[in-house]
Amino acid sequence: MPTDTPAATVLLSGGLDSTVLLHHVACRLRRRPVYALSFRYGQRHRRELAMARWQAAAAGAEVRHAVLSIPCLAALAGDGSALVGGGPEIPDLAALSPDERRQPPTYVPNRNLILLALAGAFAEAHGCQELYYGAQAQDEYGYWDCTAEFVARLNATLALNRRTPVHVLAPFVGWRKAEIVRLGIELGVDFARTWSCYRGGRRPCGTCPTCVERQRAFREAGHPDPWER
Repeated sequence: MPTDTPAATVLLSGGLDSTVLLHHVACRLRRRPVYALSFRYGQRHRRELAMARWQAAAAGAEVRHAVLSIPCLAALAGDGSALVGGGPEIPDLAALSPDERRQPPTYVPNRNLILLALAGAFAEAHGCQELYYGAQAQDEYGYWDCTAEFVARLNATLALNRRTPVHVLAPFVGWRKAEIVRLGIELGVDFARTWSCYRGGRRPCGTCPTCVERQRAFREAGHPDPWER
């Protein structure tokens, strides 16, 4: 395979950030092939996986989509996370205290570390030295495993691999969500085929943390969110 078009793996949830990242990697960076990897881990908003399948197909013939099921993650989280079935109710963003916004109840313990470890194994097995991850600088709340420091420390560990070290790339880690929306518009992303709402109903609730952040991002970007029509 030509060195200027290396294979890549993209962690694809079906949400806004990872979808734009997939199109960026496949269409702008022109990685070949691209493996889009999704996880079914007991999340309440599992309808995002249908969006992931659609977006993987829309990103081109060179994108190969895989969905891995790891229900043990929800079992491990138990009632320690609102994001998985069996946990507490999803809170509205407005109900979170300043301290809770530093690490909200929707945090799943070690989720991103677990998913990236599995994705790293997948990438290595498929000859990909690049693993793309849609971490983004949330405007209203935050997770420790979506930071530049987390990515740097993870890469320091992966670099210990003696034969095929996988490098985690998080190009949006310092971006505001509105910037990601603007890039998606440039790439022609169909945002109607993305899902963000943590509650996972038929339509977005409009009040959970990710719904509020998404609404503000589209308004800041000056572009209508198709889910608000």
